[in-house]
Amino acid sequence: MPVNNIKLNNGVLMPEIGLGTWKANEEGTLAKTIKTAIDSGYRHIDCAKIYGNQKEIGSALSELKVPRNELFIVSKIWQNKHRPELVEGALDEILEELQLEYLDLLLIHWPYALKPECDGLVFTADDLDNVPIVDTWKAMEALLDTGKVRSIGVSNFNKAILESLIPQCRIVPAVNQVEIHPYNQANELVDYCQKNGINITGYCPLGGSKVTVMDDEFIKSVAEAHACTPAQVALSWALSRGIAVIPKSTSPIRLKQNLNKVDLSADELRMFAKITKHERKVDPARDIKELEWIFHEDKAQCPLI
Repeated sequence: MPVNNIKLNNGVLMPEIGLGTWKANEEGTLAKTIKTAIDSGYRHIDCAKIYGNQKEIGSALSELKVPRNELFIVSKIWQNKHRPELVEGALDEILEELQLEYLDLLLIHWPYALKPECDGLVFTADDLDNVPIVDTWKAMEALLDTGKVRSIGVSNFNKAILESLIPQCRIVPAVNQVEIHPYNQANELVDYCQKNGINITGYCPLGGSKVTVMDDEFIKSVAEAHACTPAQVALSWALSRGIAVIPKSTSPIRLKQNLNKVDLSADELRMFAKITKHERKVDPARDIKELEWIFHEDKAQCPLI
């Protein structure tokens, strides 16, 4: 089934459904999954330096017979590369791992900076680096002049950060990639981004781990009514809001199912809006109090704009 495109604020077309690759090589199946996804119709592949699997993805991409201009490849720089003088080198490392000459979209993975020596997922407040996000963003803007990226954006940025950043931008972010699913609808953030021409891409669109979206009785009843899977319902709900999605699966059957959008009724969409349960899969604010402002801008202010 053909995947619809979303036109970003710079005119670049991005497929509205992509393949997530976070923790996607646990059983050595990533290369096979990439090839199966491409054969099924995926053209949007979401990557990140910190995922530690871009070399495997690059090898798989190099063996594809699909023309490069038909693919939409995304990656993200890690927080220890926020210093402006490190940004282009971070991109070069990504391109080398993915065996590509350019990315379709490069994102700042998180809005807070870490010291250059901190290159893992485990860190403390002492590892935070005093780099204003606007300085990192200006270095991102300069990358567009190199031809190594077609679009730039952000990830995990809340409304408060964007409101402070955008007035200082030469180029408004094309995308803000955040956690979006029926238990984390982020209505205010989505509305703000869409009004300012920033596409929202939803990661973890099916929940997962302890986030029980797929077990929701309402979502299961909608799936039964449409003779589809709960995953298709959750993805279709996000797509109906103009949100791109990047679900992850290694199952050939589920990969194909996830591409098949369901036409939800107005009544069903209204029922989604009434869901009050709130669960997050990703929230480092639970671990480092200083990062509370990333998710809870009503409680604290971002100190590094």
